[in-house]
Amino acid sequence: MAGSLIKIEEVVISSATGSVILNPIDSTYDVYVITVNNLAPTTDGATPIFRVTKGGTAQTDSEYDYAVKQLRTDTTFGNNAEVNIDSFKINDVGTGTGEVANMVLYLFNFPNASEYSFITQETTQISSSGLFRGRQGGAVHTVASASDGMEFKMASGNIASGRFVLYGLRK
Repeated sequence: MAGSLIKIEEVVISSATGSVILNPIDSTYDVYVITVNNLAPTTDGATPIFRVTKGGTAQTDSEYDYAVKQLRTDTTFGNNAEVNIDSFKINDVGTGTGEVANMVLYLFNFPNASEYSFITQETTQISSSGLFRGRQGGAVHTVASASDGMEFKMASGNIASGRFVLYGLRK
């Protein structure tokens, strides 16, 4: 895929902030990619959440569904799924050294007003108890309308640091 990703926007957080919104997502590309590196919370054990935006506003409705395969260092793998929730989320992240989250999200159908916005996700994080987890799966915002971005925040507290990059995948 070398040369296929076109950087659209980059946000680097180095002091506490409530949320990060990456946009614009429009019909320029069929597929968009978001990378998040070294995402750390201000509150120990906080859960990173992310939502689609429409008109630049995060959608807080209960129209999010996801299913993932979860890999853990303390036990065997597991399957996780939820429907009709108010955001996508990954497991909690700690505030200790190296306790961060990383993710790669592929965004499909975002500019299409007659389709659901669909995401595939690959995430890793280290929890406040030092547990390393990885997730791979998919998620959907079950509203047939165009989405123009993604919001990232913590379920409690703020984002302490992280690097967020939005790319378009060359057609």
